[in-house]
Amino acid sequence: MAARIATDGVPTASAARGAVRAGTVRSFARYRRQRAAKTLVRLTAALLAAIAVVAGLLFGLGRLAHWGPFTPGIPEATYSADSWNTIVVNQWQRIPDDWPAPDLTQLANGQQIDSRAYPDLQRMFDAMRADGLNPEVTAGYRTHDEQQQLLDDKIFLYENNGMDAKDAEAKARLQVALPGTSEHELGVAADINAVGASDADANQRVYDWLATNAWEYGFILRYPAGKTSVTGVEHEPWHYRFVGAEAAKAIHESGIALEEYQP
Repeated sequence: MAARIATDGVPTASAARGAVRAGTVRSFARYRRQRAAKTLVRLTAALLAAIAVVAGLLFGLGRLAHWGPFTPGIPEATYSADSWNTIVVNQWQRIPDDWPAPDLTQLANGQQIDSRAYPDLQRMFDAMRADGLNPEVTAGYRTHDEQQQLLDDKIFLYENNGMDAKDAEAKARLQVALPGTSEHELGVAADINAVGASDADANQRVYDWLATNAWEYGFILRYPAGKTSVTGVEHEPWHYRFVGAEAAKAIHESGIALEEYQP
């Protein structure tokens, strides 16, 4: 009898397992909550993976095709205070953040140019007038906003003539620099035409004179014919850039663009 009583006091293995199962029974509501949580985790993981794929594609487009929100910024041009006159800005390198605001001289028609270039510009214009020409600076210094407006107007013109937006912008940027990459924002560039700029023959005479003589006054034809692949800009016979006497002589004699000049 005693042995039987002792045996009755110890739970059997099957009874113990039943007790464990009874203690872990879940309610249906709890089961639904757990399933919903697992589903949410899986959906979140899938969403994050999709975002990573899209971001990777956009990043690749930006770096390789230069399109989209991850398009790399245009690098800054490099310069020193001693070589301010030969700084190169174009579609591949922008005006550096530390480029100082130019000290400008205002011309008789309201245009402005860097005061360091003004004496040589005046000497050149005096020589042109002595040769029977009547030149004027039709575009000198421009602000960033003025350059943006000029580009927007050119894009609108091409779109209005039936070009799609992408082609219109591409063509406009061959003729008008992107704001931040224009020499006009430096203050050392000048578009030079005959006064009034409406007489094609008078303009051509000005261009011919400049092409032959401007280098003697420290100015170069900035966008020569046949150099678009180097400069990124189509030929502009009116656009002259002050680089100083030494650089102008070397560039003129070698027939190179400013991008190719090695001091």
